[in-house]
Amino acid sequence: MRVEIWSDIACPWCYIGKARFEKGLAGFAHRDDVEVVHRSFELDPGRAKGDTEQVIDMLAQKYGRTPEEARSMEANVAANAQAEGLGYRTEGRDHGSTFDIHRLLHLAKARGRQDALLTLAYRANFAEDRSVFDDTVLLDLAVEAGLDAEEARAVLADPQAYADEVRADEREAAELGANAVPFFVFDRRYGISGGQPADVFTQALEQAWKDRPVTVAQDAAACDADGACEVPAAAGNA
Repeated sequence: MRVEIWSDIACPWCYIGKARFEKGLAGFAHRDDVEVVHRSFELDPGRAKGDTEQVIDMLAQKYGRTPEEARSMEANVAANAQAEGLGYRTEGRDHGSTFDIHRLLHLAKARGRQDALLTLAYRANFAEDRSVFDDTVLLDLAVEAGLDAEEARAVLADPQAYADEVRADEREAAELGANAVPFFVFDRRYGISGGQPADVFTQALEQAWKDRPVTVAQDAAACDADGACEVPAAAGNA
């Protein structure tokens, strides 16, 4: 069985949703027979390379909030992340174009290192003091994930490398009706939107394995195609 996950490195609910999905997968009896494929989805596709800003400033402008209110929003997301055992920095993170990250993830997919690179990129972006919008950091992450340094450097230097693959993923997301991420598709038959609890993923895996219809779960925290990320009133409400 194949599970495809549309996500973006800039999306905190994708970071949290990946951890919840993996917990749900761990509770699935046939987990060794599940192929997981990560697909590209940019929350801010119009942003130019090198155009970065602090996340707190971005949130305040996007939601029309004060910086203090934006920090409170981030604190609520951090509580959800920490409940899953994830690190989360609420201050000092950058926001920018994720196109190059997605291109590198396609290289990593071709080399069998996609999940390793994605995990490292999420950790760098949300938990560590490393900007994933810096080519030097991206190259370091690629090498840490097991990719060849020269091959990764060549991809970063050529803006057309794997660009078609990124755009194809994004077109597919639109065709499937995915307007928010994370978005999970089970064998191209069943879908789940948002960072659902782990047991929801386990149930979906079990139902998909038995080839029975599964209701698309809604109303969980997610980031939409405009880059807006829902924030629950308190931790545990995602």
